[in-house]
Amino acid sequence: MSQDTRTPEAVGRRRGAATPRKRRRTGRIVLLTLLVLLLAAGGGLYWMYSSIDGNIKAVDINKALGDDRPEKLPTSGQNLLVLGSDSRAGDNADLAGGAVGGGRSDTTLVVHIPEGRTEAVAVSIPRDTLVTRPECVRRDGTTAPSAKRVMFNSVYAQYGSACVAKTVEAMSGVRLDHFMEIDFAGFKDLVDTLGGVTVDVKQPIDDKQSGLHLEAGRQKLDGTQSLAFVRTRHGVGDGSDLGRISLQQQFLTALLTEVKNQDLLSSPAKSYKIADSATKALTTDSELASLTALGDFGRSLNGVDPQNMETIMLPVAYDKIDPNRVVAHEPNASQLWKAIREDAEIPASAKKSPATGG
Repeated sequence: MSQDTRTPEAVGRRRGAATPRKRRRTGRIVLLTLLVLLLAAGGGLYWMYSSIDGNIKAVDINKALGDDRPEKLPTSGQNLLVLGSDSRAGDNADLAGGAVGGGRSDTTLVVHIPEGRTEAVAVSIPRDTLVTRPECVRRDGTTAPSAKRVMFNSVYAQYGSACVAKTVEAMSGVRLDHFMEIDFAGFKDLVDTLGGVTVDVKQPIDDKQSGLHLEAGRQKLDGTQSLAFVRTRHGVGDGSDLGRISLQQQFLTALLTEVKNQDLLSSPAKSYKIADSATKALTTDSELASLTALGDFGRSLNGVDPQNMETIMLPVAYDKIDPNRVVAHEPNASQLWKAIREDAEIPASAKKSPATGG
C-alpha cells in the first residue's frame, strides 16, 4: 500500500520501489507525528517540563509478557507498538459515537526502525483481523486460555494493552522494544491546542454514527471533528476498517504539517501546552515513562529521514466464513514479518493486500 518518493538510486537501497503520490501521503505519519509532538516539544526543551512528567502513565510490558517471547536478534533494530485507544468512557463518552460501551484500540501500528536509524516502516494491523490470541491475564487477574479466530480489536477491550503486545509478538514473531498508547479524548484536546488541523477531503463524508459531515475540499477540523474523521468507517469505502486506515494516515500527515508550520520549538509557551496535552493522553512502557527518557529516545531518532519512512497495511484477505472480517494473507504477511524481524528489505509482494476496503 505504501509508495516511494526517493530518487531511483535510493529506491533500491532498502524497502523496495513504489510510486510517488502514495508515499507522500503516508510516508511521515508515525515517528514524526507521535514522537515530534512529544519529543520536539519535549526533546530539546524537555528539561523545562519536569512539572508535567507525572502526566505519563506506564505499563511494565516486560513483566507482563514474561520470558516466553520472540528472540531479540542482534540486527533487528528497534520495534515500537503504537496504540490509539478509544475507551468511550469518562471524557470520551461526551464525544461523537461515545454511546458505545467498553474500551477498544482503534489504531494499531508496529513501527520498525532499522539498525542505523535512517529510515522507518510502520505496519497497520486492521482491527477486524481474526487472530489467534495467546494465553492472557484478564483485567481481574485471572488467566484466559489461548483462543483462535478472535477479532484483533477485542483483545484490548477484554484484556488490555499488555495482551495486545503479547498477541502482536505471537502473530509476528517480532520482539517489541517499546510501547506507546494515546487516548483519543486527549487526542481531541491536542488538536484544539494546535488550533485545528487542515485536511483535503477527497469526497463528501456523511457518517451519522461518527457524527461527521464534511463537504469535499480543504477543511480545517477542530478536535471533535478530527476525532470523528479518524473514527469514521461508514462514510468511506465499503464501510470496513480498511477504508478508515487511509483516513488515519492522511490525518496524521496533516497533523504533522500543522505542527511543523507552527514552529513550536521557537515558542516555549505553546510547546508547553502541546507537551502537557500530549502527555496527559499518553501511556508508555516503563522504560519510556518520563520526558527525559522520551527526549533521549527522540534524539536517538534524529537520523530518520521522513522521505525514507513508509506505512504498510498488514496484507489481509476477506475471511471465507465471515466476509465482515479479514485474515492475514499468506505468504505475504509472513514475508513482511520476516523482513522486519531480520531488518531486511521488505519484498514488494509483502506490501500487497487482496482486501482493500474499497
